[in-house]
Amino acid sequence: MSKSALEVLECDEQVEKRAQWEAFEFTVLGDGDVKVVNDSHENADDHTYTVHVESGIPSDCSCPADTYQEGACKHRVAVAIREPVLEAASREQPVRADGGVTLEEFGAEEDDEDGCWCDTHSMPCFDCYNAGRRDLPGEGE
Repeated sequence: MSKSALEVLECDEQVEKRAQWEAFEFTVLGDGDVKVVNDSHENADDHTYTVHVESGIPSDCSCPADTYQEGACKHRVAVAIREPVLEAASREQPVRADGGVTLEEFGAEEDDEDGCWCDTHSMPCFDCYNAGRRDLPGEGE
């Protein structure tokens, strides 16, 4: 079984949380590049970066944190945990600016039999959190 993009990236829990909860917009630019805009900031234009995806892994980002901080930045992690964006960047397929895909094949996909990505991580994903499943599997039962 191959590792997910998030399992390959090295980052701490704070980076994972910020990547999950901050208001990002994604645009696939082609050639494996994704424009990431952080709308959590008042001036989002000053917080717009390019994440490059190579072999299905967000490999680098144009933000200062990716250069000077140890481990993956929140922008790379944000792309990694949003599977439709990651798949579209890997396949160079178009996505909407809000991260939703424009291709019917992505909309028709079911969750894989292994379950949600948050089953193996230290926090629930947005969809699980939003649905009221704030505990990870095996917790709070």
